[in-house]
Amino acid sequence: MAVSLSFAAPFVWAADTSAGSYLAGRQAINDNNFEAAAEYYSRALARDRDNPVLMENVVLAQLAVGQVDRALPVAEYMEELGLRSQVAHMVVVANLVASDKYDELLARDPQTKGIGPLVDGLVIGWAHMGAGSVAQALEQFEKVAEENGLRSFALYHKALALASVGDFEGAEAIFADEDSGLSAMSRGAATARVQILSQLERNDDALAFLTDVFGERLDPGLQDMADRLAAGEKLSFDQVTSPHDGIAEVFYTIGQALTGETADNYALVYVRVATYLRPDHVEALLLSAQLLDALGQDELAVETYKKIPKSSPEYHAAEMGRAEALRRAAKPDAAIEVLEQLAQVQPTLAPVYSALGDLQRQQENYPAAVAAYDRALEYSDEEANARWFLLYARGISHERLKQWDQAEADFRAALEINPEQPQVLNYLGYSLVERREKLDEALDMIERAVAARPDSGYIVDSLGWVLYRLGRYEEAVDHMETAVELMPVDPVVNDHLGDVYWAVGRYREAEFQWKRALSFIDPEDTDGEADPERIRRKLEIGLDEVLAQEGSDPLKVVNDGG
Repeated sequence: MAVSLSFAAPFVWAADTSAGSYLAGRQAINDNNFEAAAEYYSRALARDRDNPVLMENVVLAQLAVGQVDRALPVAEYMEELGLRSQVAHMVVVANLVASDKYDELLARDPQTKGIGPLVDGLVIGWAHMGAGSVAQALEQFEKVAEENGLRSFALYHKALALASVGDFEGAEAIFADEDSGLSAMSRGAATARVQILSQLERNDDALAFLTDVFGERLDPGLQDMADRLAAGEKLSFDQVTSPHDGIAEVFYTIGQALTGETADNYALVYVRVATYLRPDHVEALLLSAQLLDALGQDELAVETYKKIPKSSPEYHAAEMGRAEALRRAAKPDAAIEVLEQLAQVQPTLAPVYSALGDLQRQQENYPAAVAAYDRALEYSDEEANARWFLLYARGISHERLKQWDQAEADFRAALEINPEQPQVLNYLGYSLVERREKLDEALDMIERAVAARPDSGYIVDSLGWVLYRLGRYEEAVDHMETAVELMPVDPVVNDHLGDVYWAVGRYREAEFQWKRALSFIDPEDTDGEADPERIRRKLEIGLDEVLAQEGSDPLKVVNDGG
Protein backbone atom coordinates (compact mmCIF):
# COMPACT_ATOMS: atom_id res chain seq x y z
CA MET A 1 0.00 0.00 0.00
CA ALA A 2 1.44 3.42 -0.93
CA VAL A 3 1.08 6.66 1.03
CA SER A 4 2.09 9.80 -0.84
CA LEU A 5 3.98 12.70 0.73
CA SER A 6 1.28 15.30 1.37
CA PHE A 7 0.67 18.04 3.89
CA ALA A 8 -3.07 17.99 3.42
CA ALA A 9 -3.98 14.50 2.32
CA PRO A 10 -7.58 13.66 1.43
CA PHE A 11 -9.29 11.60 4.07
CA VAL A 12 -12.28 9.29 4.39
CA TRP A 13 -13.35 9.31 8.01
CA ALA A 14 -13.83 6.01 9.80
CA ALA A 15 -14.03 6.99 13.46
CA ASP A 16 -16.30 9.88 14.44
CA THR A 17 -14.78 10.10 17.93
CA SER A 18 -11.52 11.51 16.55
CA ALA A 19 -13.03 13.68 13.83
CA GLY A 20 -12.41 16.89 15.78
CA SER A 21 -8.74 16.11 16.34
CA TYR A 22 -8.28 15.18 12.70
CA LEU A 23 -9.92 18.37 11.44
CA ALA A 24 -7.94 20.50 13.90
CA GLY A 25 -4.73 18.78 12.79
CA ARG A 26 -5.55 19.30 9.15
CA GLN A 27 -6.21 23.00 9.73
CA ALA A 28 -2.94 23.28 11.67
CA ILE A 29 -1.02 21.66 8.81
CA ASN A 30 -2.64 24.03 6.33
CA ASP A 31 -1.52 26.91 8.58
CA ASN A 32 2.00 25.40 8.82
CA ASN A 33 1.50 25.16 12.59
CA PHE A 34 3.44 21.92 12.88
CA GLU A 35 3.51 21.71 16.67
CA ALA A 36 -0.27 21.89 16.90
CA ALA A 37 -0.63 19.50 13.96
CA ALA A 38 1.58 16.93 15.67
CA GLU A 39 -0.52 17.13 18.83
CA TYR A 40 -3.92 16.91 17.13
CA TYR A 41 -2.97 14.16 14.68
CA SER A 42 -1.41 12.14 17.52
CA ARG A 43 -4.70 12.38 19.42
CA ALA A 44 -6.63 11.20 16.40
CA LEU A 45 -4.15 8.38 15.79
CA ALA A 46 -4.52 7.17 19.37
CA ARG A 47 -8.16 6.34 18.52
CA ASP A 48 -7.51 4.96 15.06
CA ARG A 49 -3.97 3.61 15.25
CA ASP A 50 -3.93 1.77 11.90
CA ASN A 51 -5.11 4.73 9.82
CA PRO A 52 -2.35 5.31 7.21
CA VAL A 53 -3.22 8.96 6.56
CA LEU A 54 -3.10 9.82 10.25
CA MET A 55 0.23 8.02 10.61
CA GLU A 56 1.62 9.88 7.59
CA ASN A 57 0.58 13.24 8.97
CA VAL A 58 1.93 12.52 12.46
CA VAL A 59 5.33 11.70 10.94
CA LEU A 60 5.21 14.77 8.69
CA ALA A 61 4.35 17.12 11.53
CA GLN A 62 6.92 15.70 13.94
CA LEU A 63 9.59 15.79 11.26
CA ALA A 64 8.77 19.39 10.36
CA VAL A 65 9.15 20.34 14.02
CA GLY A 66 12.46 18.48 14.10
CA GLN A 67 11.30 15.73 16.47
CA VAL A 68 12.66 12.75 14.56
CA ASP A 69 12.75 10.55 17.68
CA ARG A 70 9.03 11.13 18.28
CA ALA A 71 8.24 10.33 14.67
CA LEU A 72 10.26 7.10 14.73
CA PRO A 73 7.79 4.67 16.41
CA VAL A 74 5.04 5.60 13.96
CA ALA A 75 7.43 5.45 11.00
CA GLU A 76 8.68 2.00 12.01
CA TYR A 77 5.11 0.78 12.46
CA MET A 78 4.23 2.02 8.98
CA GLU A 79 7.09 -0.03 7.56
CA GLU A 80 5.96 -3.08 9.54
CA LEU A 81 2.54 -2.72 7.91
CA GLY A 82 4.17 -2.55 4.49
CA LEU A 83 3.12 1.05 3.89
CA ARG A 84 5.27 3.02 1.47
CA SER A 85 5.76 6.53 2.83
CA GLN A 86 8.57 8.83 1.81
CA VAL A 87 8.72 10.64 5.14
CA ALA A 88 8.44 7.45 7.17
CA HIS A 89 11.37 5.99 5.24
CA MET A 90 13.32 9.23 5.84
CA VAL A 91 12.82 8.88 9.58
CA VAL A 92 13.81 5.20 9.69
CA VAL A 93 16.91 5.86 7.56
CA ALA A 94 17.88 8.78 9.80
CA ASN A 95 17.62 6.54 12.87
CA LEU A 96 19.77 3.84 11.27
CA VAL A 97 22.42 6.41 10.34
CA ALA A 98 22.36 7.92 13.83
CA SER A 99 22.96 4.40 15.18
CA ASP A 100 25.73 3.71 12.61
CA LYS A 101 23.81 0.66 11.35
CA TYR A 102 25.22 0.79 7.84
CA ASP A 103 24.76 -2.91 7.12
CA GLU A 104 21.03 -2.53 7.79
CA LEU A 105 20.97 0.50 5.50
CA LEU A 106 22.54 -1.53 2.71
CA ALA A 107 20.07 -4.34 3.27
CA ARG A 108 17.02 -2.09 2.72
CA ASP A 109 15.13 -2.53 -0.53
CA PRO A 110 14.87 0.88 -2.26
CA GLN A 111 11.94 -0.40 -4.31
CA THR A 112 9.75 -0.86 -1.25
CA LYS A 113 11.45 1.38 1.33
CA GLY A 114 13.01 4.03 -0.83
CA ILE A 115 12.96 7.80 -0.38
CA GLY A 116 13.83 8.69 -3.96
CA PRO A 117 16.43 7.67 -6.57
CA LEU A 118 18.91 10.44 -5.73
CA VAL A 119 18.66 10.16 -1.95
CA ASP A 120 18.72 6.38 -2.02
CA GLY A 121 21.69 6.28 -4.39
CA LEU A 122 23.79 8.70 -2.38
CA VAL A 123 22.86 7.14 0.96
CA ILE A 124 23.95 3.73 -0.36
CA GLY A 125 27.30 5.25 -1.35
CA TRP A 126 27.92 6.65 2.10
CA ALA A 127 26.63 3.44 3.71
CA HIS A 128 29.38 1.56 1.84
CA MET A 129 31.84 4.08 3.32
CA GLY A 130 30.41 3.34 6.76
CA ALA A 131 30.67 -0.38 6.15
CA GLY A 132 34.36 0.05 5.34
CA SER A 133 34.40 -0.24 1.54
CA VAL A 134 35.67 2.97 -0.07
CA ALA A 135 35.92 1.28 -3.45
CA GLN A 136 32.26 0.23 -3.44
CA ALA A 137 31.27 3.72 -2.27
CA LEU A 138 33.10 5.39 -5.15
CA GLU A 139 31.61 2.93 -7.59
CA GLN A 140 28.13 3.73 -6.25
CA PHE A 141 28.66 7.48 -6.62
CA GLU A 142 29.77 6.95 -10.22
CA LYS A 143 26.67 4.87 -10.82
CA VAL A 144 24.44 7.70 -9.55
CA ALA A 145 26.38 10.17 -11.71
CA GLU A 146 25.30 8.28 -14.81
CA GLU A 147 21.66 9.07 -14.11
CA ASN A 148 20.26 12.02 -16.03
CA GLY A 149 20.34 15.22 -13.99
CA LEU A 150 22.08 13.68 -10.97
CA ARG A 151 25.71 14.04 -12.04
CA SER A 152 26.66 17.16 -10.08
CA PHE A 153 25.16 15.81 -6.83
CA ALA A 154 26.92 12.48 -7.21
CA LEU A 155 30.31 13.99 -8.08
CA TYR A 156 30.06 16.40 -5.16
CA HIS A 157 29.51 13.53 -2.74
CA LYS A 158 32.26 11.49 -4.38
CA ALA A 159 34.66 14.42 -3.87
CA LEU A 160 33.55 14.72 -0.23
CA ALA A 161 34.03 11.00 0.30
CA LEU A 162 37.57 11.15 -1.10
CA ALA A 163 38.44 14.17 1.02
CA SER A 164 36.97 12.54 4.13
CA VAL A 165 39.55 9.73 3.84
CA GLY A 166 42.42 12.10 3.04
CA ASP A 167 42.54 11.80 -0.75
CA PHE A 168 42.58 15.54 -1.34
CA GLU A 169 44.26 15.19 -4.74
CA GLY A 170 41.41 13.01 -5.97
CA ALA A 171 38.82 15.36 -4.52
CA GLU A 172 40.42 18.43 -6.11
CA ALA A 173 40.60 16.67 -9.48
CA ILE A 174 36.79 16.40 -9.37
CA PHE A 175 36.36 20.04 -8.35
CA ALA A 176 38.84 21.24 -10.96
CA ASP A 177 36.98 19.48 -13.79
CA GLU A 178 35.02 22.30 -15.43
CA ASP A 179 32.40 19.83 -16.62
CA SER A 180 31.50 18.89 -13.03
CA GLY A 181 30.11 22.34 -12.23
CA LEU A 182 30.78 21.76 -8.53
CA SER A 183 32.54 24.97 -7.54
CA ALA A 184 29.46 27.07 -8.16
CA MET A 185 27.03 24.45 -6.85
CA SER A 186 26.63 25.99 -3.38
CA ARG A 187 28.41 27.88 -0.66
CA GLY A 188 29.12 24.55 1.03
CA ALA A 189 30.71 23.13 -2.11
CA ALA A 190 32.87 26.23 -2.51
CA THR A 191 33.90 26.02 1.15
CA ALA A 192 34.80 22.36 0.73
CA ARG A 193 37.06 23.17 -2.22
CA VAL A 194 38.78 25.98 -0.33
CA GLN A 195 39.53 23.58 2.53
CA ILE A 196 40.77 20.93 0.10
CA LEU A 197 43.12 23.38 -1.64
CA SER A 198 44.44 24.50 1.73
CA GLN A 199 45.08 20.87 2.72
CA LEU A 200 47.10 20.59 -0.50
CA GLU A 201 49.14 23.63 0.67
CA ARG A 202 47.67 25.78 -2.11
CA ASN A 203 46.43 28.69 -0.01
CA ASP A 204 47.05 31.21 -2.79
CA ASP A 205 44.85 29.20 -5.13
CA ALA A 206 42.24 28.86 -2.38
CA LEU A 207 42.22 32.63 -1.85
CA ALA A 208 41.93 33.31 -5.57
CA PHE A 209 39.07 30.83 -5.85
CA LEU A 210 37.29 32.37 -2.86
CA THR A 211 37.46 35.82 -4.41
CA ASP A 212 36.43 34.53 -7.83
CA VAL A 213 33.29 32.91 -6.44
CA PHE A 214 32.23 35.44 -3.79
CA GLY A 215 33.85 38.71 -4.91
CA GLU A 216 36.18 41.07 -3.12
CA ARG A 217 33.76 42.03 -0.34
CA LEU A 218 33.25 38.96 1.83
CA ASP A 219 30.85 38.38 4.68
CA PRO A 220 32.39 37.76 8.14
CA GLY A 221 32.39 33.97 7.78
CA LEU A 222 34.18 34.02 4.44
CA GLN A 223 36.46 36.87 5.52
CA ASP A 224 37.60 34.82 8.51
CA MET A 225 38.47 32.01 6.13
CA ALA A 226 40.32 34.39 3.79
CA ASP A 227 42.31 35.92 6.66
CA ARG A 228 43.42 32.51 7.85
CA LEU A 229 44.45 31.52 4.35
CA ALA A 230 46.40 34.76 3.90
CA ALA A 231 48.18 34.10 7.21
CA GLY A 232 49.38 30.75 5.87
CA GLU A 233 47.15 28.61 8.07
CA LYS A 234 46.26 25.17 6.78
CA LEU A 235 42.50 24.91 7.02
CA SER A 236 41.15 21.64 8.33
CA PHE A 237 38.68 19.77 6.17
CA ASP A 238 35.50 19.62 8.21
CA GLN A 239 32.78 19.77 5.58
CA VAL A 240 32.32 16.00 5.96
CA THR A 241 34.45 13.93 8.32
CA SER A 242 32.49 10.67 8.46
CA PRO A 243 29.83 8.64 6.64
CA HIS A 244 27.39 9.94 9.24
CA ASP A 245 28.21 13.52 8.20
CA GLY A 246 28.07 12.50 4.55
CA ILE A 247 24.47 11.32 4.81
CA ALA A 248 23.56 14.49 6.69
CA GLU A 249 25.02 16.38 3.74
CA VAL A 250 22.88 14.32 1.35
CA PHE A 251 19.70 15.54 3.00
CA TYR A 252 21.00 19.09 3.29
CA THR A 253 22.11 19.42 -0.34
CA ILE A 254 18.80 18.04 -1.61
CA GLY A 255 16.80 20.25 0.76
CA GLN A 256 18.83 23.21 -0.45
CA ALA A 257 18.19 22.30 -4.08
CA LEU A 258 14.46 21.98 -3.40
CA THR A 259 14.26 25.40 -1.71
CA GLY A 260 12.52 27.79 -4.04
CA GLU A 261 11.65 24.97 -6.45
CA THR A 262 8.92 23.32 -4.41
CA ALA A 263 6.81 23.97 -1.31
CA ASP A 264 8.87 25.24 1.64
CA ASN A 265 7.43 22.59 3.97
CA TYR A 266 8.64 19.86 1.60
CA ALA A 267 12.19 21.25 1.54
CA LEU A 268 12.04 21.63 5.32
CA VAL A 269 11.65 17.93 6.07
CA TYR A 270 14.90 17.16 4.21
CA VAL A 271 16.80 19.87 6.04
CA ARG A 272 15.36 18.72 9.38
CA VAL A 273 16.84 15.26 8.82
CA ALA A 274 20.20 16.91 8.13
CA THR A 275 20.12 18.85 11.42
CA TYR A 276 19.00 15.74 13.29
CA LEU A 277 21.99 13.80 11.99
CA ARG A 278 24.37 16.70 12.42
CA PRO A 279 23.16 19.28 14.98
CA ASP A 280 26.24 21.44 14.34
CA HIS A 281 25.55 21.77 10.60
CA VAL A 282 25.36 25.56 10.58
CA GLU A 283 24.20 25.94 6.98
CA ALA A 284 21.40 23.43 7.56
CA LEU A 285 20.33 25.24 10.73
CA LEU A 286 20.28 28.55 8.87
CA LEU A 287 18.24 27.08 6.03
CA SER A 288 15.81 25.44 8.47
CA ALA A 289 15.26 28.76 10.20
CA GLN A 290 14.81 30.60 6.91
CA LEU A 291 12.26 28.06 5.72
CA LEU A 292 10.37 28.26 9.01
CA ASP A 293 10.42 32.05 8.71
CA ALA A 294 9.02 31.81 5.19
CA LEU A 295 6.29 29.49 6.48
CA GLY A 296 5.28 32.03 9.09
CA GLN A 297 6.56 29.96 12.00
CA ASP A 298 8.39 32.80 13.68
CA GLU A 299 8.83 31.23 17.10
CA LEU A 300 10.31 28.04 15.65
CA ALA A 301 12.55 30.15 13.42
CA VAL A 302 13.81 32.16 16.41
CA GLU A 303 14.46 28.94 18.32
CA THR A 304 16.44 27.51 15.40
CA TYR A 305 18.52 30.65 14.81
CA LYS A 306 19.51 30.59 18.49
CA LYS A 307 21.14 27.17 18.02
CA ILE A 308 24.01 28.73 16.05
CA PRO A 309 26.81 29.50 18.53
CA LYS A 310 28.66 32.80 18.84
CA SER A 311 31.85 31.02 17.82
CA SER A 312 30.42 30.26 14.37
CA PRO A 313 31.49 32.49 11.46
CA GLU A 314 27.79 32.49 10.49
CA TYR A 315 26.67 33.86 13.85
CA HIS A 316 26.01 37.30 12.36
CA ALA A 317 23.74 35.82 9.68
CA ALA A 318 21.84 33.86 12.32
CA GLU A 319 21.35 36.91 14.52
CA MET A 320 20.21 39.00 11.57
CA GLY A 321 17.70 36.27 10.77
CA ARG A 322 16.60 36.02 14.39
CA ALA A 323 15.99 39.76 14.55
CA GLU A 324 13.87 39.59 11.41
CA ALA A 325 11.88 36.64 12.79
CA LEU A 326 11.28 38.57 16.02
CA ARG A 327 10.09 41.55 14.00
CA ARG A 328 7.66 39.33 12.11
CA ALA A 329 6.48 37.94 15.45
CA ALA A 330 5.57 41.52 16.48
CA LYS A 331 8.44 41.72 18.98
CA PRO A 332 10.29 44.79 17.69
CA ASP A 333 11.94 45.64 21.02
CA ALA A 334 13.46 42.16 21.20
CA ALA A 335 14.59 42.44 17.58
CA ILE A 336 16.25 45.80 18.27
CA GLU A 337 18.01 44.33 21.29
CA VAL A 338 19.38 41.45 19.18
CA LEU A 339 20.74 43.86 16.57
CA GLU A 340 22.23 46.22 19.16
CA GLN A 341 24.06 43.32 20.81
CA LEU A 342 25.23 42.07 17.43
CA ALA A 343 26.58 45.54 16.65
CA GLN A 344 28.74 45.26 19.75
CA VAL A 345 30.10 41.89 18.60
CA GLN A 346 30.44 42.91 14.92
CA PRO A 347 30.88 46.71 15.13
CA THR A 348 31.78 47.31 11.47
CA LEU A 349 29.01 45.44 9.66
CA ALA A 350 26.91 47.85 7.60
CA PRO A 351 23.95 45.41 7.15
CA VAL A 352 23.51 45.22 10.95
CA TYR A 353 23.14 48.99 11.24
CA SER A 354 20.95 49.11 8.15
CA ALA A 355 18.55 46.54 9.66
CA LEU A 356 18.64 48.39 12.98
CA GLY A 357 17.83 51.65 11.23
CA ASP A 358 14.90 50.06 9.43
CA LEU A 359 13.50 48.70 12.70
CA GLN A 360 13.89 52.01 14.51
CA ARG A 361 12.25 53.83 11.61
CA GLN A 362 9.31 51.39 11.66
CA GLN A 363 8.98 52.12 15.40
CA GLU A 364 8.99 55.84 14.57
CA ASN A 365 12.15 56.32 16.63
CA TYR A 366 13.64 58.56 13.98
CA PRO A 367 16.65 59.92 15.93
CA ALA A 368 17.81 56.35 16.60
CA ALA A 369 17.15 55.46 12.96
CA VAL A 370 19.32 58.35 11.75
CA ALA A 371 22.13 57.28 14.10
CA ALA A 372 21.95 53.70 12.81
CA TYR A 373 21.95 54.77 9.16
CA ASP A 374 24.93 57.03 9.89
CA ARG A 375 26.89 53.97 11.03
CA ALA A 376 25.67 51.89 8.10
CA LEU A 377 26.90 54.54 5.67
CA GLU A 378 30.18 54.84 7.56
CA TYR A 379 30.91 51.14 7.14
CA SER A 380 29.51 50.60 3.66
CA ASP A 381 31.67 50.74 0.55
CA GLU A 382 31.65 54.20 -1.04
CA GLU A 383 31.16 52.55 -4.41
CA ALA A 384 28.40 50.22 -3.26
CA ASN A 385 25.22 50.60 -5.30
CA ALA A 386 23.12 49.79 -2.24
CA ARG A 387 24.16 53.07 -0.58
CA TRP A 388 21.24 54.73 -2.34
CA PHE A 389 18.81 52.92 -0.04
CA LEU A 390 20.69 53.92 3.11
CA LEU A 391 20.63 57.55 2.00
CA TYR A 392 16.95 57.26 1.04
CA ALA A 393 16.00 55.69 4.39
CA ARG A 394 18.01 58.25 6.34
CA GLY A 395 16.37 60.98 4.26
CA ILE A 396 12.92 59.69 5.26
CA SER A 397 13.96 59.77 8.91
CA HIS A 398 15.27 63.34 8.59
CA GLU A 399 12.05 64.37 6.84
CA ARG A 400 9.96 62.89 9.65
CA LEU A 401 12.07 64.86 12.13
CA LYS A 402 11.30 68.01 10.09
CA GLN A 403 14.98 68.32 9.19
CA TRP A 404 14.26 69.11 5.57
CA ASP A 405 17.68 70.36 4.50
CA GLN A 406 19.32 67.10 5.61
CA ALA A 407 16.48 65.06 4.11
CA GLU A 408 16.69 66.76 0.71
CA ALA A 409 20.47 66.35 0.68
CA ASP A 410 20.11 62.61 1.34
CA PHE A 411 17.44 62.15 -1.35
CA ARG A 412 19.54 63.98 -3.92
CA ALA A 413 22.65 62.01 -2.94
CA ALA A 414 20.64 58.80 -3.41
CA LEU A 415 19.62 59.97 -6.90
CA GLU A 416 23.26 60.64 -7.78
CA ILE A 417 23.89 56.92 -7.21
CA ASN A 418 20.63 55.69 -8.77
CA PRO A 419 19.15 58.53 -10.85
CA GLU A 420 15.96 56.75 -11.94
CA GLN A 421 15.09 55.04 -8.66
CA PRO A 422 11.29 55.44 -8.53
CA GLN A 423 10.94 55.35 -4.73
CA VAL A 424 13.39 58.19 -4.27
CA LEU A 425 12.01 60.21 -7.18
CA ASN A 426 8.52 59.84 -5.77
CA TYR A 427 9.40 60.64 -2.17
CA LEU A 428 11.47 63.70 -3.03
CA GLY A 429 8.98 64.87 -5.65
CA TYR A 430 6.00 64.41 -3.33
CA SER A 431 7.80 66.16 -0.47
CA LEU A 432 8.54 69.12 -2.71
CA VAL A 433 4.86 69.20 -3.69
CA GLU A 434 3.77 69.23 -0.04
CA ARG A 435 6.26 72.02 0.64
CA ARG A 436 5.07 73.78 -2.54
CA GLU A 437 8.63 74.13 -3.71
CA LYS A 438 10.15 73.50 -7.15
CA LEU A 439 6.87 72.14 -8.47
CA ASP A 440 8.06 71.80 -12.06
CA GLU A 441 11.04 69.72 -10.94
CA ALA A 442 8.75 67.71 -8.66
CA LEU A 443 6.41 67.01 -11.60
CA ASP A 444 9.32 65.79 -13.72
CA MET A 445 10.54 63.49 -10.94
CA ILE A 446 7.11 62.01 -10.32
CA GLU A 447 6.42 61.48 -14.04
CA ARG A 448 9.68 59.52 -14.27
CA ALA A 449 8.68 57.50 -11.20
CA VAL A 450 5.27 56.69 -12.73
CA ALA A 451 6.93 55.64 -15.98
CA ALA A 452 9.01 53.15 -13.98
CA ARG A 453 6.16 51.99 -11.67
CA PRO A 454 2.80 52.58 -13.37
CA ASP A 455 1.09 50.07 -11.05
CA SER A 456 2.17 51.77 -7.83
CA GLY A 457 -0.79 53.51 -6.22
CA TYR A 458 1.44 55.72 -4.09
CA ILE A 459 3.39 56.99 -7.07
CA VAL A 460 0.33 57.51 -9.29
CA ASP A 461 -1.26 59.40 -6.37
CA SER A 462 1.80 61.65 -6.25
CA LEU A 463 1.39 62.51 -9.92
CA GLY A 464 -2.26 63.39 -9.44
CA TRP A 465 -1.39 65.46 -6.39
CA VAL A 466 1.37 67.49 -8.04
CA LEU A 467 -1.03 68.28 -10.92
CA TYR A 468 -3.59 69.38 -8.31
CA ARG A 469 -0.99 71.61 -6.65
CA LEU A 470 -0.19 73.11 -10.07
CA GLY A 471 -3.86 73.94 -10.59
CA ARG A 472 -4.23 71.37 -13.39
CA TYR A 473 -7.30 69.85 -11.75
CA GLU A 474 -8.91 68.17 -14.77
CA GLU A 475 -5.65 66.42 -15.59
CA ALA A 476 -5.34 65.31 -11.96
CA VAL A 477 -8.70 63.51 -11.93
CA ASP A 478 -7.76 60.49 -14.06
CA HIS A 479 -4.52 59.89 -12.17
CA MET A 480 -6.19 60.17 -8.76
CA GLU A 481 -8.98 57.82 -9.81
CA THR A 482 -6.36 55.33 -11.00
CA ALA A 483 -4.53 55.64 -7.68
CA VAL A 484 -7.75 54.84 -5.78
CA GLU A 485 -8.34 51.81 -8.02
CA LEU A 486 -4.83 50.62 -7.15
CA MET A 487 -5.19 51.41 -3.42
CA PRO A 488 -8.92 51.44 -2.67
CA VAL A 489 -8.68 51.51 1.13
CA ASP A 490 -5.83 53.97 1.58
CA PRO A 491 -7.09 57.03 3.49
CA VAL A 492 -4.60 59.49 1.99
CA VAL A 493 -5.35 58.54 -1.62
CA ASN A 494 -9.12 58.73 -1.01
CA ASP A 495 -8.70 62.10 0.72
CA HIS A 496 -6.69 63.41 -2.22
CA LEU A 497 -9.31 62.25 -4.71
CA GLY A 498 -11.94 64.07 -2.66
CA ASP A 499 -9.93 67.30 -2.92
CA VAL A 500 -9.49 66.87 -6.67
CA TYR A 501 -13.22 66.21 -7.15
CA TRP A 502 -14.03 69.32 -5.15
CA ALA A 503 -11.63 71.38 -7.26
CA VAL A 504 -13.49 70.40 -10.46
CA GLY A 505 -16.91 71.01 -8.93
CA ARG A 506 -17.89 67.39 -8.25
CA TYR A 507 -18.91 68.16 -4.66
CA ARG A 508 -21.02 65.11 -3.80
CA GLU A 509 -18.32 62.77 -5.05
CA ALA A 510 -15.77 64.74 -3.05
CA GLU A 511 -17.79 64.30 0.14
CA PHE A 512 -18.19 60.60 -0.58
CA GLN A 513 -14.39 60.19 -0.92
CA TRP A 514 -13.69 62.16 2.27
CA LYS A 515 -16.13 59.93 4.17
CA ARG A 516 -14.36 56.87 2.75
CA ALA A 517 -11.01 58.32 3.79
CA LEU A 518 -12.28 58.81 7.35
CA SER A 519 -13.48 55.21 7.51
CA PHE A 520 -10.03 53.92 6.56
CA ILE A 521 -7.97 55.93 9.07
CA ASP A 522 -6.39 53.84 11.83
CA PRO A 523 -7.02 55.71 15.10
CA GLU A 524 -3.77 54.28 16.50
CA ASP A 525 -1.70 55.63 13.61
CA THR A 526 -0.51 58.93 15.08
CA ASP A 527 2.05 59.47 12.33
CA GLY A 528 -0.33 59.07 9.39
CA GLU A 529 -0.61 61.76 6.74
CA ALA A 530 -4.41 61.73 6.63
CA ASP A 531 -5.74 64.23 9.21
CA PRO A 532 -9.21 63.12 10.40
CA GLU A 533 -10.04 66.52 11.95
CA ARG A 534 -9.22 68.36 8.74
CA ILE A 535 -11.31 65.90 6.72
CA ARG A 536 -14.27 66.45 9.07
CA ARG A 537 -13.95 70.22 8.63
CA LYS A 538 -13.96 69.77 4.84
CA LEU A 539 -17.19 67.78 5.17
CA GLU A 540 -18.74 70.51 7.33
CA ILE A 541 -17.71 73.69 5.47
CA GLY A 542 -16.08 72.59 2.21
CA LEU A 543 -12.51 72.66 0.98
CA ASP A 544 -12.57 76.32 -0.09
CA GLU A 545 -13.45 77.54 3.41
CA VAL A 546 -10.87 75.21 5.03
CA LEU A 547 -8.14 76.62 2.79
CA ALA A 548 -9.24 80.17 3.63
CA GLN A 549 -9.13 79.42 7.38
CA GLU A 550 -5.67 77.95 7.00
CA GLY A 551 -4.44 80.98 5.09
CA SER A 552 -3.63 78.80 2.08
CA ASP A 553 -3.95 79.87 -1.53
CA PRO A 554 -7.48 79.39 -2.87
CA LEU A 555 -8.23 76.84 -5.56
CA LYS A 556 -7.25 78.38 -8.86
CA VAL A 557 -7.33 76.67 -12.24
CA VAL A 558 -4.13 77.22 -14.20
CA ASN A 559 -4.64 79.29 -17.34
CA ASP A 560 -3.53 78.29 -20.80
CA GLY A 561 -0.29 80.17 -20.39
CA GLY A 562 0.67 78.06 -17.38
